[in-house]
Amino acid sequence: MPSKIFDTNCKTLLQSIEDAKQTKILENITGHMGASVNLRGKGDVIMLCSNNYLGLANHPEVMQAGKDGIDKYGAGTASVRFICGTFDCHETIEQSIARFVGTESALSYVSCWCANEALFPTVVSPKDVVLSDELNHASLIDGMRLMSKKTAKEVYKNNDLEDLENKLKANMDKEVRWVVTDGVFSMEGSLVDLPGVSALCKKYDAMLVVDDSHGIGVLGKNGRGTPDHFNMMGEVDIITGTLGKALGGAAGGYVAAGKHVTDLLTQRSRPALFSNALPASVACSANKAIEIVEREPERVAKLHNNRDKIRDGLIKLGYDCTDSPTAIIPIIIGDTADAIAKSKRMLELGVFVIGFGFPVVPKNEARLRVQVSAALEDHHIEKVLDAFAKL
Repeated sequence: MPSKIFDTNCKTLLQSIEDAKQTKILENITGHMGASVNLRGKGDVIMLCSNNYLGLANHPEVMQAGKDGIDKYGAGTASVRFICGTFDCHETIEQSIARFVGTESALSYVSCWCANEALFPTVVSPKDVVLSDELNHASLIDGMRLMSKKTAKEVYKNNDLEDLENKLKANMDKEVRWVVTDGVFSMEGSLVDLPGVSALCKKYDAMLVVDDSHGIGVLGKNGRGTPDHFNMMGEVDIITGTLGKALGGAAGGYVAAGKHVTDLLTQRSRPALFSNALPASVACSANKAIEIVEREPERVAKLHNNRDKIRDGLIKLGYDCTDSPTAIIPIIIGDTADAIAKSKRMLELGVFVIGFGFPVVPKNEARLRVQVSAALEDHHIEKVLDAFAKL
């Protein structure tokens, strides 16, 4: 019999969310993810809330590669790789990731969440200290929560080099100092000060970990991520990232680093030892996505151009938009219910953009988060700006 107390508590919490007008609605998409999508009951709307930054989620070659992968390998390994073996498509995608992000090696997981949960408990010792940016993604935070309780962990102010340096100085007695940061802070649309953070890591002999999930495919002339943007390829110790955003949009994550790191993860990380391998179709489609980005740098340039057009247009309309090289443009609203109401109004105007509030962002900092894609054409952008003008 289910617990009556649990049922009551659960229903009470759901009712409080509804009363606060903060209920999250799962819209049903009836076709491909693209510049526009068809929502059940609402029709065609322009997509401004997907991480499909390069418009590759429905690229014919990416889809065909996934189909070919199923034809060749079936749906997947149906087990973990060290038990049942692995497919050569896993080896191929890992070699492609390492080449693309500029590391010696890479290891794939079913998501970047799994990659981050694999990394920290495996490589960090109880004698170490981990210094984490206060705006890091939830997957980094949860990954660090899985470390030994004896491991020291401190949070430094977002992109605050002085605060980070003070904490590095105070932890010189630790065996290894780890600095952990997002490349792109996804709710802010801001960028890590990678040159500054990297310089401090070198000065205080610290290991640098960057989650570049919102930077890969987006930043840099060649779309190779935050290190590419700063001309610092090969200067980050460990990079984690996703294949589920710009690089195909389906699923999958990775840790990219020296071979000794990925070898250790293969031997000891629990998501590698106790969870199935990346589905073959995803490995093949993501590998094709990387191939397309490498041969079509103009796709990255178009994303940057679209971002500038939308940001400039919003500023002309009177919106306060921070200047950032990322594909994320946050528009601060303040009240969560108000942000959600404005999101619903935008959907009525034919534009799908989500309102975010607490606990995803701090209280009183609710926002609409515009996410730009290379798939958008000028007529899409014109309609987007017209809708924001009416809003």
